[in-house]
Amino acid sequence: MVHLKTPRDIEKIRASCRIAAEALLKVTEAVAPGVTTLKLDQVAETYIRKRGGVPSAKGYKGYPGSICISVNDEVVHGIPGERVLREGDLLAVDIAVKKEGYHGDMNVSLIVGEGSPEARRLLEVTRQAMEIGIQASLVGKRMGDIGHAIQRYVEGQGYSIVRDFCGHGIGKAFHEEPQLLHFGRPGTGWKIEPGAVFTVEPMVNQGGAEVRVLEDDWTAVTLDGSLSAQFEHTVVVMPEGPQVLSRFADLPF
Repeated sequence: MVHLKTPRDIEKIRASCRIAAEALLKVTEAVAPGVTTLKLDQVAETYIRKRGGVPSAKGYKGYPGSICISVNDEVVHGIPGERVLREGDLLAVDIAVKKEGYHGDMNVSLIVGEGSPEARRLLEVTRQAMEIGIQASLVGKRMGDIGHAIQRYVEGQGYSIVRDFCGHGIGKAFHEEPQLLHFGRPGTGWKIEPGAVFTVEPMVNQGGAEVRVLEDDWTAVTLDGSLSAQFEHTVVVMPEGPQVLSRFADLPF
């Protein structure tokens, strides 16, 4: 069942998203060759708790980190640890925050240093895929319309869209209905209503779409070892169009 959000709900979600966005900025400022992913996790958690929030991911179904950090061929749910970042690494940083009973969620991919032209193009396409998904999030459309728009663009750019993970509703629960597949057929799936809040978070692979989960039971990697990137925003669909609850004029995301 999809829980449509009231204006109060929306502002509470936006407030949690604000903390997530600020924490993400702190993390991106700390990214450099020689820094461990655990250090980035600590930077995020310290800031989130200072602002009166808690990391949504910590302890969720046993997840050990406060944020997810996925590097190079890691698609999603990478666990922070002693891995040392190197020049040219591509990393996706996923931060979700809970404050006053409401969650906010976002993800940004970036490159340590300059990176290769191939990695930079993958980031550009993935970010645009998210934007296309956001623009397609309209009252009266269906979830399959959003997924189809994302898939058509990504595959048209020569990349593949991951099918094993999806966007999700968010609010008082970290993950709730509706689910958003980032691929699909137009005219299928749940019909979007005003007040729906969900994440648009396509995962795009440089190679094939197939993934496998490592022995830690969390980290998903590309089956062919190719690079993967992800961008995510939390969106509310209003009669006048989609609003991005995790985007702020004074922040770069």
